[in-house]
Amino acid sequence: MSLKVIEGRLIETRVGTGVERRVFGEFVGPRGELASYAFGWTTGSDQDVARLTVGIGAGNPGGASFHAVVFENEGGYACSLVDEPFERVPEGGPDLSAAEARAHEDLPFIWWVVDRVMERDRRARWMKHWLLGTTSMQTGQVFDRSEPILSVSHNADDGHWQLIGASDADPATGRLSHLHHAVEHDLTLLDVLDLEPGESAYRTGRDAPWTSEPS
Repeated sequence: MSLKVIEGRLIETRVGTGVERRVFGEFVGPRGELASYAFGWTTGSDQDVARLTVGIGAGNPGGASFHAVVFENEGGYACSLVDEPFERVPEGGPDLSAAEARAHEDLPFIWWVVDRVMERDRRARWMKHWLLGTTSMQTGQVFDRSEPILSVSHNADDGHWQLIGASDADPATGRLSHLHHAVEHDLTLLDVLDLEPGESAYRTGRDAPWTSEPS
C-alpha cells in the first residue's frame, strides 16, 4: 500500500486587512496508518507563524490531537509543540499539552506525518512560501492581472522566481511581489510551487495543464 496525502477543505476568512486560511486533509501510511491534519496561516498578521494539528487513533487508547506552531528556520521550516489547540480533526482524540505530546510514544510518527504532509499537500507549499517570504519578479501584465500566468521559472543561479504572461518579459515593467500573493489570485499555481532551482513550467492558457521542464 502506498502512502497517501488526501487534500481536503480550504477555508478562507477575511481578518482585518488579511486572510485567515485553514486547510484540512487525511493521511494514510504505507501500512494503513491513519491520521488527520489541519494547518493554517493568516496574511497581514504581525507574526509570521503558522499553526498545525495532527490527530491519530480516534476512539482508541492513546488516540490524541497534537498541536504545534510552524515557523521559518534557516531557509526551511521548523515546528514546536504548543498547549493551545488549533483545530478538531476526524482522527483526533483528546487535545494534548506540549508536555503531554512530548511524552507520547507516537510523537516520532506525528513528526513523520508532518514532513510527508509538507511535501505532498500543495497548500502546504503555499504556506511555506508565505513563511519564507518568497518573492517573485512578475511582468507588468501579470502583476496587474491583465494577463494570466503562462510561465513560471525558479532560477538556478539566484533562486528567484519569475512569473510571465502572454507578453514578452520587459525588464522595464517588471514588478517584485511575494509569490504567495500570486497564488491568492490563481490557485492553479499550487501545481508548480514545488519547482526546484533550475526548473520551469509553462502552459498555453489559464485552464490548460502545466508542463514542467529543466530551465
